[in-house]
Amino acid sequence: MGTVPTQVMAFPSIKAIVRDNGTAEVVVAGNSRVVPVGQSLQDLRNNALALVVGEAQTLQRPVRVQIEDPEGHGELIVHPDNKIESVSYEARTPRRRAEAPTTAPETVAPAVISTVPVAEPEPAARPVVPAQVLAAVAEDQPWPPAPAEQSEPAAVASEQQAVPAEETPTRRSLKDTSFLVSAPVLEPATQGWRGALTRLGIRMDPSEEELSEREDIRTVSQHWPGPRTIAVVNRKGGANKTPTVVMLSAILARYSGAATVAWDNNESQGTLGWRTEKGAHDRSVLDLIDSSTDLLSPSTNAAEIAKFVHHQTADKFDVLRSDENEEGDHEVTAEEVDIAHQVLTRYYRLVIMDSGNTARAANWRRMIDHTNQLVVPVTAIEDRAEAARLTLQTLESRGGHDAELARNAVVIVSESTDAKRSMSGDALKRAKDEAARIARGFEPFVRAVVRIPYDPALVNGPIRYEALQPATQRAWLAAAAAVAAGF
Repeated sequence: MGTVPTQVMAFPSIKAIVRDNGTAEVVVAGNSRVVPVGQSLQDLRNNALALVVGEAQTLQRPVRVQIEDPEGHGELIVHPDNKIESVSYEARTPRRRAEAPTTAPETVAPAVISTVPVAEPEPAARPVVPAQVLAAVAEDQPWPPAPAEQSEPAAVASEQQAVPAEETPTRRSLKDTSFLVSAPVLEPATQGWRGALTRLGIRMDPSEEELSEREDIRTVSQHWPGPRTIAVVNRKGGANKTPTVVMLSAILARYSGAATVAWDNNESQGTLGWRTEKGAHDRSVLDLIDSSTDLLSPSTNAAEIAKFVHHQTADKFDVLRSDENEEGDHEVTAEEVDIAHQVLTRYYRLVIMDSGNTARAANWRRMIDHTNQLVVPVTAIEDRAEAARLTLQTLESRGGHDAELARNAVVIVSESTDAKRSMSGDALKRAKDEAARIARGFEPFVRAVVRIPYDPALVNGPIRYEALQPATQRAWLAAAAAVAAGF
């Protein structure tokens, strides 16, 4: 007896798309995964379904998948034990060729040919599909090709009569001109001695440093279509993950004005709630998950999310705390991460996720599936740097979306606090030299590396942007701009 489709959850949304150019992808909750290439269209179908079987095995339940290929579209139910049931499949209606327009050969406009190449997935980025899964999928053949009708031959252009070309207009069209000035106006200097002279009435252009700061502010102030998710990861504790989450949230929320939430995605108890302002309640991510049905209802207004998050009154972002149950008896699952992420991306444009130290945990791996930009913080201590390297190596070895995140990552190197506490000149120099060495070591492997100076305001207690020294604020602005540039 087959499975009743309505009994299988349509969450997360899964699509398997096979294209006639020999490529395919599986999209899970909006995140694309590259499908290994095959010798035929059916091979691509089987490889795509093998990835969906892996998703069903991760969730430990059947999933629904929308399928689409050059010959038709439909829906399947995929079980963790490789069983696949067809719900529907509809062949595409063949399109007839349109008759060529009556045009003289000398006046026919040239065809517009795309020059963008279709990138072949790199061998290292292709996910490994278990042979037994491929065999089971191929045996069931649940995604059959539909017969396509032969299209009618097009009319021969040479047999058509020519149409006289239009005369070239003798006057320019008003559409070809404008009285608006398109060049940006350079505002005068506001900083340093140049700014002082400007305030005295002598207009001065800004310095290179001020222009660089203005560009960083412009970058972090933009809005992007759709929500963006940032994951802050390092498998070693004490690597500055939580301060990084707080500072990125504060800067992006302050400058962009976008609704921003910092989410503590530790397996059980995290420290983000300890370093930020507490609201008038004790609710955590588990309470939000329990109320997800109401929060996703079309009739629920945006203000209802305030019951579950803790607003930072000065820095203008919200915090979703991890479970703080003293017994610590609940670990967040992959499916709970999906639910919480769906809720948060309905109410926020930017989701910045803190993380635990276990790259193998289900909630850690699901966080990566939802991530648009990876941030790897590290203090200038060799074991933290090595842990950051291993974190990136783990993601790169998984291929596909994970590997792309690792290559496009932003590494943030903070100076060691130990040298600052000793106040020794030699120790301070060694700390700066070590931070520079670690930064240079990461540069060939990631998109950007930013260094952050030591600041006592980041060491203990609640973190506030305004409490930082000016040089630290400027460094974090540069870090936030590097992150935003990856959106």
